[in-house]
Amino acid sequence: MAKYSEEFKFAVVQDCLSDTSEGYRAIGRRHGLSSHVILQRWVAAYQLHGGAGLRKKSSGYSAEYKLSVLQHMWENLLSINQTAARFDIRNYAMVSMWERAYREGGIEALEPRRRGRPRPMTASETSKPDQAPDDDKRSREDLLAEVNQLRMELAYGKKVASLSSSPAKASTAEKAQVVQELRQQYPIASLLKLAQLPRSTFYYQQGLLRQEDKYGQLKETIKAVFERHKGRYGYRRVTAAVRQSGSPVNHKLVQRLMGLLGLKSLVRPKKYRSFKGEVGQAAPNELQRQFQADAANRKWVTDVTEFNVAGEKLYLSPVLDLYNGEIISFEMNKRPVFDMVSSMLKKALARLQPHEKPLLHSDQGWQYRMPAYQHQLRERELVQSMSRKGNCHDNAAMESFFGVLKSEFFYLNKFDSVDALRDGLVEYIHYYNHDRIKLKLKGLSPVQYRTQALAA
Repeated sequence: MAKYSEEFKFAVVQDCLSDTSEGYRAIGRRHGLSSHVILQRWVAAYQLHGGAGLRKKSSGYSAEYKLSVLQHMWENLLSINQTAARFDIRNYAMVSMWERAYREGGIEALEPRRRGRPRPMTASETSKPDQAPDDDKRSREDLLAEVNQLRMELAYGKKVASLSSSPAKASTAEKAQVVQELRQQYPIASLLKLAQLPRSTFYYQQGLLRQEDKYGQLKETIKAVFERHKGRYGYRRVTAAVRQSGSPVNHKLVQRLMGLLGLKSLVRPKKYRSFKGEVGQAAPNELQRQFQADAANRKWVTDVTEFNVAGEKLYLSPVLDLYNGEIISFEMNKRPVFDMVSSMLKKALARLQPHEKPLLHSDQGWQYRMPAYQHQLRERELVQSMSRKGNCHDNAAMESFFGVLKSEFFYLNKFDSVDALRDGLVEYIHYYNHDRIKLKLKGLSPVQYRTQALAA
């Protein structure tokens, strides 16, 4: 039920519009409103939508509608409150939530959540308070039995969670393994009841475990090949190595066994991809792989790369000048949010002279298709260029820098935390700009080459 009726809202708005001598605060206090901001929103909604803006409205919106609202806000540089009033969105905070969700997950994050059937309640949850047992009247044995039951449920839940990514969907073999591990501490009948596992199924799984593994020897060979090459081999190269030893084996079997053994190549982990679909407006490929520039601040390239340390991720967004390969500016963040790219661009633009208007090339990542990003470029009259979809060669200069950065710095060092990596990246980029020489720059570092050219 709404806190304020439609008639009350209408009366307050009319009072506000008819009496211009008082401000929102005074009128809000006179009518007992908790905040003058509420009155401002009512007035804005009434002015844009009339009486319909004060009626109760459904809060269900499609992903396409949410995206159209955000695009209108970005293109017209509106505030959250202005946008919500313009589209008659009563909960103003929803617009901010949509924007944050889109920046973090693209249009997929704007899809409404499906409402599933609620899980059945347990007997302890459905019991009413007045039916709760009186602990003073219960025997010591009953209380101990209840404590042991709770301990068993807790231990079982932890064991299942460690074996399965989704404890609710644990396999029969996983349940049987947990029961076997806990049967020395708790009665097997209680464990089987908790796991909803028939006794015959449990003993069948135990029999399977006692059987000899027909792939035992092959597993040992695969592990030996993988360890000999220090994790550099994937399943295809492991298959070739096993075949050279005289064992004809199918690559699909090797792939499956490596998955069971938890063996995965450490080389070329999955690359961060910033493309989130056809959102915003793409720019043409103005650079056309012409990676040479005859002066500083004529051609820039940018991209975002990902680092993974101790289960956490760090994203780096730099701008590189094609004249001397110097990193003009960079930003880092634990999430690939738009603010990281926007801040990086502002730093780069601050270094330009009024007459300098470089071409700025990137891929078709969602950050570079944002209206706010493109507005920053138009304000400084910079030409925007984008690679063709799925073509990393169109931005080869930036990819080359990332390759050098990771081979010379990231892969040669061990990092205990993301903060340690962040500090190391700042130090390396300074070294890359000021100290690391390049043969194509006549044996000078990027900064030395630019300084020498200015002095000439």
